[in-house]
Order: sequence, then C-alpha cells, then structure tokens
Amino acid sequence: MECQRCGKETFLPFKCPYCGGYFCAEHRLPESHNCPRLKFARVPSWDEKPELMTPQTPQMQVLYEYNVTYIPVEQRRRLHFSSREVMHLSVATLLVLGIGLSLGLSGEIHTKIGGPTMLFLFALTIAASFLAHELAHKIAAQKEGLWAEFRLMFTGLILTVISIISPLFKIISPGAVVIFGFTDKKRAGKISAAGPSINLALSAGLATSYFIYKQHVLIYAAAFNAWIAMFNLIPLGVLDGYKIFVWRKGLWTLVFTLSLALTIIAFPHL
Repeated sequence: MECQRCGKETFLPFKCPYCGGYFCAEHRLPESHNCPRLKFARVPSWDEKPELMTPQTPQMQVLYEYNVTYIPVEQRRRLHFSSREVMHLSVATLLVLGIGLSLGLSGEIHTKIGGPTMLFLFALTIAASFLAHELAHKIAAQKEGLWAEFRLMFTGLILTVISIISPLFKIISPGAVVIFGFTDKKRAGKISAAGPSINLALSAGLATSYFIYKQHVLIYAAAFNAWIAMFNLIPLGVLDGYKIFVWRKGLWTLVFTLSLALTIIAFPHL
C-alpha cells in the first residue's frame, strides 16, 4: 500500500486514528502528514478551554445525575449505653456485690476486714472494680469505632450465682463486653489490655493506701484487683492475656509481672 503523504510503497502502513488515512513510518504522526483533524490530536494547553462535541441526535442529549453516599465501616463516637446493656450491667454488678458480701461468711475474713461496715465497703470496691474492668474494654473498643456492649452470659451467670452461696467456690464471670466490627491484632490487643490495666492501677493504689492507713479492707481489695488482673492475663483461650501476647509479647510480660508482683505483695497481709 502506498503512503497517502509521500506515495512510498509500504508493507505495514499506519492508520491515522483521526483522519483514517494510511501512511508510512515517516509520516504516521498527525503532524507529519498534515492531518486535517490535527486539532483533535494536539493536547490543549492550560489556558485553552476544551472543545466539546455536541451529540448529533436528540436522544443522546441526556444528563445523568447520581449521588454517592459513603457509608463508613468504622466511626469514632461518644460512649453509648443501650437500655438492655444498662440492665445487664446492673444485674452483673449486683451479683459481684453479692460475692463481695459472701466473703463475710468467713468469720476470720469478717474480723480482719473490720466488721459489717468495712465488709460492705469492700463489696462495693469489688463491684466497682469489676465494673471498671468491663467499661475499660467497652470504652477502648468504642474509641476504635467498634460496636461494644456488655452482655450477661448464661454459664458465667450460673457460676457467679453459685459462687455467692458457696464458701469455697468463687468465680466472678457473669458476662463480658461483646464487640463487633473489623479489627486486627493491634486493636484487639489494645482493647484487651484496657481491662487488666485498670485493675493493676486500682491494686497499686489500694496497696499503697493500705501501707499508709493500715486498713485491712484496702489490702483485701488490692489483692482482689491483682488476682483478677493476673487471671485475665493468662495467655490462653478467650482471656485478655492471649490477645495481648499475640500483639506485643513484651507488653504482656510487663503487665503479667506487675500483676504477679502485686499479688505476692498483698498475700502475706491477708
């Protein structure tokens, strides 16, 4: 085929996408063969307004308009409690309060704590420590944009009720914070660390207060918080310790060592 610009015979002609002509390699570019539609091939400068092609048929002159709604998977929000969650938290807190009071069934503990008033104060401290632990998980999860609410668990509820009336069997596990949403090991670790961290802080503060004021109710409350933290930090199953261990082994080692140390410090004074 001959080049339409120079007439040179070419075996592999180039077709111009603008004017449709066939040209040799030398004249294949629009500006090389004086393409009549060169203005469409040239890139417009910033100062020029692009030339719009008007549709030839009326039915093509349709304006399409649509809205895009972005639905965030996660959103940071304020602390929120549903009425159902408040009911579950109230029942769980009352049960834990009952366990604290049940320790007074032991004459020795009742005497060491300091009588009915101190026993009630101890039970209130235990219930508040439990509530602080669960709320720490909830707040940490909601700060990460996740749905988080406390729920009673049937098995844990039964074990907690039995613990109130049993002099030897004491387990505090009426429920847990249920979390939904997309997460990773870092977020899971941070949320899991929130609960035991609160108990460690309470244990350290209560133990310090005991050595200042020499009130046995303080060291019993400190020992309870240290034990709760240490138990939850066991790196097994659904316990907080497993998620922290997977996220940061060094952090897990630190908090577990602190909980063990506080337990050892409190034990001789019980």
